[in-house]
Amino acid sequence: MLTSFLAIPRVYKRGISVCADLLLLTLAFWGGYWVRLDANIPLQSVLHWQMLALLLPITIIIFMRLGLYRAVLRYVGFKVLWTVSLGVLFSSMSLVMLAFFMGVSLPRTVSVIYFSFAVLLIGSVRLFFRALVSRGKLQRVSVLIYGAGSSGRQLQLALNQGQEYFPVAFVDDDPVLAKAVIQGVNVYSPDMIEELIARFDIKKILLAIPSASRGARQAVINRLEQCPCEVLSIPGMADLVEGHAHIDELKEVSIEDLLGRDSVAPIPDLINANISGKRVMVTGAGGSIGSELCRQIIRCRPSQLVLFELSEYGLYAIDKELNEINLHEHLQVELVPLLGSVQRQHRLQAVMSTFQIQTVYHAAAYKHVPLVEYNVVEGVRNNVFGTLYCAQAAIRAKVETFVLISTDKAVRPTNTMGTTKRLAELVLQALAAAQSQTRFCMVRFGNVLGSSGSVVPLFRKQIRDGGPLTVTHPDIIRYFMTIPEASQLVIQAGAMGLGGDVFVLDMGEPVKIIDLAYRMIRLSGLKLKSDIYPGGDIEVKITGLRPGEKLFEELLIGEQVEGTAHPRIMKASELMLPWPQLRTFLAELDSACFRFDHEQIRSLLLSMPTGFNPTDGICDLVWQAKNTLPHMPHFTAVDDIDFLNSESHQPVHS
Repeated sequence: MLTSFLAIPRVYKRGISVCADLLLLTLAFWGGYWVRLDANIPLQSVLHWQMLALLLPITIIIFMRLGLYRAVLRYVGFKVLWTVSLGVLFSSMSLVMLAFFMGVSLPRTVSVIYFSFAVLLIGSVRLFFRALVSRGKLQRVSVLIYGAGSSGRQLQLALNQGQEYFPVAFVDDDPVLAKAVIQGVNVYSPDMIEELIARFDIKKILLAIPSASRGARQAVINRLEQCPCEVLSIPGMADLVEGHAHIDELKEVSIEDLLGRDSVAPIPDLINANISGKRVMVTGAGGSIGSELCRQIIRCRPSQLVLFELSEYGLYAIDKELNEINLHEHLQVELVPLLGSVQRQHRLQAVMSTFQIQTVYHAAAYKHVPLVEYNVVEGVRNNVFGTLYCAQAAIRAKVETFVLISTDKAVRPTNTMGTTKRLAELVLQALAAAQSQTRFCMVRFGNVLGSSGSVVPLFRKQIRDGGPLTVTHPDIIRYFMTIPEASQLVIQAGAMGLGGDVFVLDMGEPVKIIDLAYRMIRLSGLKLKSDIYPGGDIEVKITGLRPGEKLFEELLIGEQVEGTAHPRIMKASELMLPWPQLRTFLAELDSACFRFDHEQIRSLLLSMPTGFNPTDGICDLVWQAKNTLPHMPHFTAVDDIDFLNSESHQPVHS
């Protein structure tokens, strides 16, 4: 019945409200006489009925002018009592004047009693209706709002107008707000959260503290982690202010909040040094790191930004996004989207020379450890020779600064990917010492949250699918950093390089992956399923280390490290090879790759001073198939052209 009433057209609801008010005003009018005169109510007096007949339309008109009938009854709050009181006050004054001009007997207290009755009847009926509708929507999820500030209050109003959540309580750390009532909802101390969950059967806790520091948010999340509720968060204050998000756009708790730390404001001179007013190129512009670098770079207003990407869709997506940023923020940066592979040196040199590039950020690489183990030749080609060709092209195009995005897996690598990235570092170190045309530097850091292949989105998907969460080893640990922070630090580190520098980023404390899995399960409002608790919701499954995977990563090879102008950027002093010696090795490695000679590739990688200590044999899928299937054909090199004997492929002149 209630649902049917709510579904009728709004004009009919207003008509019903007017009729109800007419009845209630009549009751208040005669109720005033009844309280004042007891049994001597002048019900037989025609003058009294005539006065009431004039009073009722006057009062309804007053209510209309005050907007009482424009309010949606299911969303009215206690503010409606003020509107009703004001309207009834004018109605009481009208009653007194009508009685005076019509010569009707009106004891003085009747008007006061009429005012009281009318306010109580008309106001309480509206509040009762709102409560009835709320009770009729018990299917809405009971939620607790953590944060009773302006964001929390806005969130409560937004949720009250929706059909999904029903705010039952506020929680706030401010002792001044304890026991306060905000918009009809009580504010409690955080110490009462568990009691509130049991009392109101709360299913979700909504974080409404967008302006709090990441450290403060992390402390709150740690407190809520043990609660049997899903924890959701409203968007950050920057997104709310800029209009990129709405207050009621709830999302899962950011792992950046869970594991991160407050970012350090960039140093303007460093962030702008290699970018502002210059022609900048980003290789791998469509990848996780490359795309964020582009977002950071475009806001520093280069004169031109060249996006170099192998993936057509990746290039399309980042070009479209950057054009929207360009338009909305009035940056007027010229964007040049170019398809190409870093394994094509002529293409690289043509691009850098044509557009007179001044700064290159080389983010193009294969970074997924098991996939590079399965595709060794392509991993070496892309990561080692792709970096070599980019560096050669930069030298010949007279590029001023070249920054390589490296990885912590390059330190004492146990896999091919890490070894190729360390070789890429050695290439740049050698070229930096062999010439002075281009300033080369490398920035080494660990995992970034939310990147392609990152464990965080994988865990989220597995939780949505009902599990299990897969962890390769119970003791495996990793460093994590947000993509924006890593990209910002890369740009600043590139401005500090003198030539051949290896910079490492302060990644904070390492994170145990299995603990991360447990926390994500708990923050989703689920219970861990295990042998001890077989009735849990979702389990964590140990799958074993993947090919080339390490239990822990490092950022430094040696112990020699020094600080820089930025508190989260350090400079490492590490072993390098002279270019003539490295050039000979690269010739042998190129020849082995061309012949698909995986045994020779493995032998060469082991012979280099990279610290390569493989945990597995050769895992390349083509090599394994060739050696396990008896009738697989052997591959022969056709049109074998040694890149060292070809002028166009010569690495660099000594």
